[in-house]
Amino acid sequence: MINSMILAAAQSTVPATPAWSLSIGLVMIICNILGIAIARYATQDRGSQPSLGPIGIPQLVAGTSFGHILGAGVILGLTNVGAL
Repeated sequence: MINSMILAAAQSTVPATPAWSLSIGLVMIICNILGIAIARYATQDRGSQPSLGPIGIPQLVAGTSFGHILGAGVILGLTNVGAL
């Protein structure tokens, strides 16, 4: 009984999420590229091993993680505004 009341209260506050489309994919790609660029210049140990040339794998993972967080926020924000 209590679980269904909590679920009903939570469902009214969850924003609408859009279905996947090409524009949503492009927004996520742009946010991931931005996240990788920020991680590339924001980390102190730039030459960490193993590397993929100019960027290390730890920087790449950190950048894409930040890019996904950033992308989810941008997609939800643009959907809320009505731009997507």
